[in-house]
Amino acid sequence: MNTSSSHKILEPLSPPVDYGSTQQEITSSNSVSRRHSTLQRGLSARQVQMIAIAGTIGTGLFLGTGRSLAQGGPASMLICYSIVGFIVYITLLLLGEMATQYPVAGSFNAYATRFFSPAYGFALAWNYWFNDAVSVASDLTAAQLVLQFWSVKHPWIVSIVFWVFLVGVNSLQVRGYGELEYWLSSLKVVTVVAFIVAGLLVDVGVNSEHRFIGFNNWRIPGAPFVGGFGGFARVFVTASFAFGGTESLGITAGETKNPSKNMPRVVNLVFWRIMIFYILTVFMIGLNVPWDYPNLSNRSTATSPFTIVFVAAGSSTAASFMNTVILTSVLSAGNHALFAGTRVLYGLSVTNPPQAPKIFSWTSTSGTPIPALLMTSSISGLCFLSSFIGSGELWGWLQNIVGVSNQIAWLSIGLSSWRFRKAWLKQGRSIQELKFRASWTWPWGPHFVVVSVTFLILVQGWSSLFPAFSVVDFVSFYIELPIMAIMFSAWIIFRRSRSQFEIQANSISSEIQQSGSQSRVTNAKKIPRLHDLVDISTVNLYQDEYVESVATVDVEDVMKKRIDGKLGILWRIYYFLV
Repeated sequence: MNTSSSHKILEPLSPPVDYGSTQQEITSSNSVSRRHSTLQRGLSARQVQMIAIAGTIGTGLFLGTGRSLAQGGPASMLICYSIVGFIVYITLLLLGEMATQYPVAGSFNAYATRFFSPAYGFALAWNYWFNDAVSVASDLTAAQLVLQFWSVKHPWIVSIVFWVFLVGVNSLQVRGYGELEYWLSSLKVVTVVAFIVAGLLVDVGVNSEHRFIGFNNWRIPGAPFVGGFGGFARVFVTASFAFGGTESLGITAGETKNPSKNMPRVVNLVFWRIMIFYILTVFMIGLNVPWDYPNLSNRSTATSPFTIVFVAAGSSTAASFMNTVILTSVLSAGNHALFAGTRVLYGLSVTNPPQAPKIFSWTSTSGTPIPALLMTSSISGLCFLSSFIGSGELWGWLQNIVGVSNQIAWLSIGLSSWRFRKAWLKQGRSIQELKFRASWTWPWGPHFVVVSVTFLILVQGWSSLFPAFSVVDFVSFYIELPIMAIMFSAWIIFRRSRSQFEIQANSISSEIQQSGSQSRVTNAKKIPRLHDLVDISTVNLYQDEYVESVATVDVEDVMKKRIDGKLGILWRIYYFLV
């Protein structure tokens, strides 16, 4: 794809900078940035919005809702999805503030490093990269579950084909990826709307049994709250898995055209659409599908409630079509996760000091980080374990891991926003300078996200402890926490050792060169403490701020002229649809 015409409006991206580093390190980092930082702003607002939808409306909605229904019942599912949806919406607003102001590669991982703690940012970034890599494996495993509808003998072959296809698409220029996601997401949105309409018709009597269902499935034995408090709490992690992906809006900020205009639009519009789709969809599933439906979710299988509803409508053709759409959504979700994971690993390699090997900062001439792509895609080999332990059970474990990892990402966005806002005010900058501000979340927004997400992380593993302790389930719920602690400690130890080495080097140098020795010792790095919390009074709030170019302003002027012209109504409809 020819990109020469787009270079005028693309801007060089700066990697996140460790503001505790010496000037020599920063200079070295900038030289590396010039050689390797060649991501391109090739994603339009239309594509970014659909990328957000693609990452959220996927296997979590089409398959995860069946697991939620089987474990918690219709009432637990509706309540938990509503609670998690609200938390994620506030989180998205907080992320939008930072991503609009600083649209850098690495997104909220970079913000955690910059405003909260470099060690925590290091642990978070690697955790989120692993989350995306596991998400690809989860989606490829889900593909095998979807194929069971047609009794395919060797579904793992399809997983291999999907894997090769995803790696091929992501090796192209970012605009090619964005266009594929746009059309796959459009198909999913149309399908969800069709499902809501079909679900309503099935519930009022347009079904194979010609009977009115109403709220009957809420009154069967065990419903509406299946499994008591344990079942209710367990739904939180599947809901978190389903809503995971909204935070990737920040990942795409580094490759979004005119982010100061497009990111606020995306934040304000996309999530409300997702909320409508999710709440209505979950409600329809609870009405039409009993929680004890055979093979809804067990060790070896998982059946999509979407397919069940169309079967109930009496159309096997429609059910097969729905299953085909679900299969494409699995492909789309895997595509999205692979893209995000590749960009996270790239962001790790261009930080200062580097948090990943420099090889991952290499990009092709079209701006694709090929080594980072290959490393991320290699983790998806986990999906082939399904041949030994059962696709349904493996997918459940992967879903737990990804769900908790999503929650850690949301928690980190809350922590970063809290420190960012404090730094902004403490350094005397006016809130009017913010390119985007979620005013109604000041000042409680970050605190709400931190407290509520922490509660979810701690309580959702209740069912793994009571009434009987399950080692495997407990590990899938909480393995992320010790891993984060280990990564945090490793970075602190690494930085401490590096600082001690630099102090020794400075001491030797001062003995050789007596002149200026006092200056050398004074400027030596201090050994870090057991934490490295960022000093909000000195953090640089001007570094990496986005400045609109003349070309991006011209693009906005063209849109405004179209909207204000004679065909303004038609142009408004066009921009609304796309």
